[in-house]
Amino acid sequence: MSAAQTTDSQVVGPEAGGPEAGGAQVTEVRLIGERAVACAGVAGLSGGLIDTVATYLPGERLTGVSADDHEVNIAIVARLDRPLPETAEEVRRAVADLAGDRLVNIRIDDVVPADTPAAPEDAVKETS
Repeated sequence: MSAAQTTDSQVVGPEAGGPEAGGAQVTEVRLIGERAVACAGVAGLSGGLIDTVATYLPGERLTGVSADDHEVNIAIVARLDRPLPETAEEVRRAVADLAGDRLVNIRIDDVVPADTPAAPEDAVKETS
């Protein structure tokens, strides 16, 4: 594989025309994930059935958030303690300043009972 990693909606790395792998993009994706998890009604992030929403960087995968020059995709697990559209809109507002002019897509992959605790602070998963 080349220096850039490819997903369904994203190429990250020098070939993508963005910052070198790491740096500002990693920080942005992590911040987006952290803000999403902090929203009321969000139990955690999800990669989807086959981890299609993730950011691939050298040595790590950040599950539940992908971003490119045109859009930001966030996949969440929602709690049923409030209407799902309200949860999605809160997540969208929470990341709006980081997204800038990009479209923000919120995908609710699963729902859990209202009494399910919020995701821990390390819910923005990094794997290698």
